[in-house]
Amino acid sequence: MRKTVAHLLDGKGTDVWAVDVDATVYEALQMMAEKNLGALIVLKNGELAGIMSERDYARKVILLDRISRETRVAEIMTADVITVSPLQSVNDCMELMTEHRIRHLPVVEDGKLTGVVSIGDVVKGVIAQQEALIIQLEQYITS
Repeated sequence: MRKTVAHLLDGKGTDVWAVDVDATVYEALQMMAEKNLGALIVLKNGELAGIMSERDYARKVILLDRISRETRVAEIMTADVITVSPLQSVNDCMELMTEHRIRHLPVVEDGKLTGVVSIGDVVKGVIAQQEALIIQLEQYITS
């Protein structure tokens, strides 16, 4: 069975943790710590504007001696966000994440943000897909 992003969201839910572009990096980090997240979706007027990750923080705040309480999320977020649709395969996600060296993919359907999948979600999906294939092959061999 071909696993899709929709299958992943069915299993994990569609909750999206987000912060506004005008929030401070400190506020975003607080939310990331509270929710145990490695990245947050960034919204502008309720629409996807970017994503802020721990990597963005490390490279664009810490290494540049910026102050988290004074720096806005918009200043450090990744604005060119790679997104996926619910119909895309888990394998597509794995390829995108590997090629672009990213760990989170916002899910967009009809221009609307409907969820986020992480590398962990994708790996679980790939494993489940392989386990299903092994069972099918075993049944084929024994029948």
